[in-house]
Amino acid sequence: MIKSRSERTANTRVVLLGGREVIAEGVRLNFWADISHRCMTASWPAFIAGAALVFVAFNAVFAVFYWIGNQPISNVPGGAYIDYLYFSIETLSTAGYGDMHPQTHYGHFIATVELFTGIFSMSLMTGLIFARFSRPNARLLFADHPVISSHEGKRTLMIRFANERHDIIGNATARLWLLKNVVSMEGQSLRRFYELPLVQNEHPALALSWTLYHSLDEQSPLYGLNADDLAASEVSLVVVVSGYDVVAAQIVHARKSYDYRDIRFGRRYADILDITDQGRLRIDYGRFHETLEA
Repeated sequence: MIKSRSERTANTRVVLLGGREVIAEGVRLNFWADISHRCMTASWPAFIAGAALVFVAFNAVFAVFYWIGNQPISNVPGGAYIDYLYFSIETLSTAGYGDMHPQTHYGHFIATVELFTGIFSMSLMTGLIFARFSRPNARLLFADHPVISSHEGKRTLMIRFANERHDIIGNATARLWLLKNVVSMEGQSLRRFYELPLVQNEHPALALSWTLYHSLDEQSPLYGLNADDLAASEVSLVVVVSGYDVVAAQIVHARKSYDYRDIRFGRRYADILDITDQGRLRIDYGRFHETLEA
């Protein structure tokens, strides 16, 4: 996931990409040019706070227009601004309690414009909320650390994850990528990525847990590397999982990034599956992130 925050310098942004901070300069990104994406990627507290702020601002502006008119609204004692603000809220939300109503052409005109604004904004807000709720989400739990140890007699990189919903993700596929710094023949520093082949990259019905295995053989970009080598190249791992959620009837995706600091050498994952006395399968998520000495 990509997060960003603006700095005081014009046209300069600090972008957090994975675990690295990247300074982006010289890009003129208008706030309103990508407002839909901002609304979709904002956190729920920020989204609700922004919607409330826009709602208050709209009502405050329309209340000013009512206030400067010549008694445009009936039953407003003394023409207080706060009463016009209450009427604006009733109009913008299409509540219309009836005790206050426009009584001049000016009042009807402002109320008409506000009603149109209210209908338009409520439709837009409904669409945004629906889009946020209906976004497919895989809800996969990834282990905190990839591990490297022996598996089937071979030195192997392993990454474990589980389906938190316990429904079926059909035709699940996984891809594992390696990102590392390299120096070209011309002496230019580059950030390159390589896809790491998996022993098994497809799962017919992902319901519980799945461990990915990449053999560190001669064909692997990680062959013969130790922890210091990974640190020198600033190695990162990216896991991408997708599949068909049979309950939501949607394609779902999940992504997890690991830094070289997260990789544990000579460790294996603790067993989380066993059989109860009644013969039922039990999965212990309390030990999901636990690693043991191999």
